[in-house]
Amino acid sequence: MKKLAARNCRVILIYIFLIFTACSFINCSFDYGAPASSGSELPDLVMINVEYIRVKSSDPIAKFNAERAERYEKQGVMKLENLSFEQYGGEDGTEVNVTGQMGYASVTIQSGDIFMDNGVILEVESEDVVIDTAQLEWKDETRILSSNEENIVNISRQNGTNFSGTGIVMNSRKRSWEFLGAAGGTYIHVDDDADESAEME
Repeated sequence: MKKLAARNCRVILIYIFLIFTACSFINCSFDYGAPASSGSELPDLVMINVEYIRVKSSDPIAKFNAERAERYEKQGVMKLENLSFEQYGGEDGTEVNVTGQMGYASVTIQSGDIFMDNGVILEVESEDVVIDTAQLEWKDETRILSSNEENIVNISRQNGTNFSGTGIVMNSRKRSWEFLGAAGGTYIHVDDDADESAEME
């Protein structure tokens, strides 16, 4: 079992949460045809070509687009297909700091929990971190981002860090991550005093 210090972990998780919560609806078209959901319960609202934006002090700070969105009032769930998002930062708030994409996401509206599936890629430009995996789940109360034990998770940086492991738990409160199974690759940590490179097996 591998554990790695991750001072940027909390930043990544907070960005993910902000993308999917407290969004203001600005543009979409409604689909009044038969919904694509395979479940027995039909969605109360179906939207296609959806664009959401989160605004703070009249300035947009996050935006995401989805090909299709279904809202289930009884379940308290929003289901999104083929979505991408951008998180803005920088001094003037206009620079794209975080981007991501996934084939599917299910958001539990009351709790803020998010299930992401069908290929998940998260890239934090300011921290130079890319997370690439098949599936992730965010639990808002515990502030934990995780995958199941079978999923291969790849984490890379432009400085040459590139390692993979099966299953991952990222805890924003403890600011750490932990692979649940075997992990391997190269982790490079650079500070003001020296360069450090560690090979993982």
